[in-house]
Amino acid sequence: MALGAFYLLADAWHSDSARKEKVCCWETGATPAWMSEQIGLRVPDNAADRRAGYKVGERYDTGLLSFTLPTPEAKAYLAPLTPKGARMIRNLEPEPSDYRPAAGFTHLKLPEPETLVDGLLMGGFCPDNVDSPDTEHLAYCVKVFSHEYTPGTTRIYLRSTFEPGLTPPLDS
Repeated sequence: MALGAFYLLADAWHSDSARKEKVCCWETGATPAWMSEQIGLRVPDNAADRRAGYKVGERYDTGLLSFTLPTPEAKAYLAPLTPKGARMIRNLEPEPSDYRPAAGFTHLKLPEPETLVDGLLMGGFCPDNVDSPDTEHLAYCVKVFSHEYTPGTTRIYLRSTFEPGLTPPLDS
């Protein structure tokens, strides 16, 4: 009987912790324009459905930025962001559908790109291994996901970590 009560309490604690983690530490005011500036990466003028988030962490903070482009333009945008001699790869080992990274895109009401397979490519780059005018202000490494979720339309997901201490602008 006591063991059953322990498991029920442990399960309730775990569920509560997961709920708190999902909503904890997200800063308000992290606009796509502000996040683009913090990452140091230009977002194309014609990008649609722009979304951004900024989460304060214990060691590092995490910035999220996402937007959509027509697929040919997404490919052109990503080409110079792929380090020389590298290529974006398919997700051959997707995370389970309940995957929740510390700073997840579910906060932006998007699926976690690590769980996607069809139409998904993933890669990353750091300031010293890409040569693009779009990255002239890049200070940290960026994880990139490209998801052609409907024929002709691609969502770009960008995740970067930062030294703690950034403060998004106040909501207007």
